[in-house]
Amino acid sequence: MESFHFFLTRIAPMNLEIRKALNIRLLIGAFVLGSVAWPPPLAAERRESFDKDPGWDGHNNRLVKPQTIRQDFGWSPNTSHAGGKPGEIGGLIGPAAEPAYYAKQLPTPTFNDVLTASGTIHIAKGAGHTLIGFFDTRTLNEWRTANTIALRIQQRGDVLHCHFEHCTSKWRAGAGIIGRYDKVRDRMEPKELPAGRTYAWSLKYDPNGNGGLGVVTATLDDNVSSYELSPGHKADGAEFNRFGIINVMKQFDDPGTLWLDNVTINGERDDFSSDPQWDASGNRRVYETRNVRPRFDFGFSLTHFAGGKGAGELGGLFFRGDCRYAERLAAYGDRLDPLTLERPLRVSGKVSMHRGVSDSTTLIGFYHSGNSLEVNPSQQFGTPKDFLGVAIEGPSSEGFYLYPVYRNHGDNASSGMGSNPPRLYPDRATHDWTLEYDPAGANGNGQIIVTLDGQRATMDLLPGVKAKGAQFDRFGLVTPWIDGNGQHVYFDDLVYTYRQE
Repeated sequence: MESFHFFLTRIAPMNLEIRKALNIRLLIGAFVLGSVAWPPPLAAERRESFDKDPGWDGHNNRLVKPQTIRQDFGWSPNTSHAGGKPGEIGGLIGPAAEPAYYAKQLPTPTFNDVLTASGTIHIAKGAGHTLIGFFDTRTLNEWRTANTIALRIQQRGDVLHCHFEHCTSKWRAGAGIIGRYDKVRDRMEPKELPAGRTYAWSLKYDPNGNGGLGVVTATLDDNVSSYELSPGHKADGAEFNRFGIINVMKQFDDPGTLWLDNVTINGERDDFSSDPQWDASGNRRVYETRNVRPRFDFGFSLTHFAGGKGAGELGGLFFRGDCRYAERLAAYGDRLDPLTLERPLRVSGKVSMHRGVSDSTTLIGFYHSGNSLEVNPSQQFGTPKDFLGVAIEGPSSEGFYLYPVYRNHGDNASSGMGSNPPRLYPDRATHDWTLEYDPAGANGNGQIIVTLDGQRATMDLLPGVKAKGAQFDRFGLVTPWIDGNGQHVYFDDLVYTYRQE
């Protein structure tokens, strides 16, 4: 059409009335063709490929404050804290996002094999959080990391707690505790054991227990506890190519000291009187980490993980927030025209999850720059006010999902995990995702449909939610209102509603 106008404007001899008639016919023809090939959108949409810094509105999203991590553990030829003759393994072990271990190489048993380990352990007073167990060096990435069966020793000053847990190859976890399970409150109550002493310990996995589903059992002196694997976990599979000491891979925390001796692994004993030549990685070093809870570190990133055409994307380290404190709420989003629940909303793009610690959530969608970041004492809802989008989270027993979430301007909130939500693994794979909000769906109550690589999760808004209303003036990442751990997630090639017509 531009070339035709260019031609018309240069036909000087043409009569003015003829030119007007031609222009009218041209506009009519363009309208007819446009109505067939490009139906008018339900809303105005914006595309962002993050080829350069988009200049979105940031709030507390870059509060990173590096901390120094010191790891100093392995074979110790001259000490005997855990009993017996000189020679043991252990030392100073610091919780951190970056893996560190000292472990014996194994012939890669699986969930189909009996696994046993035992020995003595001296657990010092003070802080500390350490794993001792079977794991796979190829998948070390986070707490409840894939392919693990382990004791988890948590030091708390003069006392300690002993947990034990597993995680499948698909990041589905289960856990037990030396203590008791409170069925009424649905929570574990650990037994407080004295620190600063030596215990006899054991860890056993029986693939034939629980009718073939599998059972994990742990002992610390005369304290014995077991738990059963959930249905489907054993079928997920897991491989274990090491047994030894691993730091808890959450984020920076205070280190602690413990020592092991007279360790027997699947029937083979080692008293560490000579160097066992075990495999080591990251266990003797000092470095700085940027993964410090709750120091948010997300926004525009020059990385290239989510599958866009070039470098540049949205994402980073995203912790849960805490609405009781202004500095514990964060967001990074594009400025929009005012949007409501009365008209459609749409999003599409790419996503890649690189790290997902248990008890963590990432929220992306439509939110309000004021209401969604409101400081208040309520801990009733994890979803911020005036939010409609998706959550990346899940119970530890199921790993991570991507599914719809909303909360209106009041106290109506819901998530649509449903019976078969799409799973999103922290495996660095790239995926296509969409979100569509239809205000006429669910008999006029409103409906949200989310897809991940074509798999759908649908949620109907509760009756009356739409009438109570919500306001959205940003699109992007915003923190939940109840605190927790962190994820590394990246998004690219986003298309989203910025004006409703």
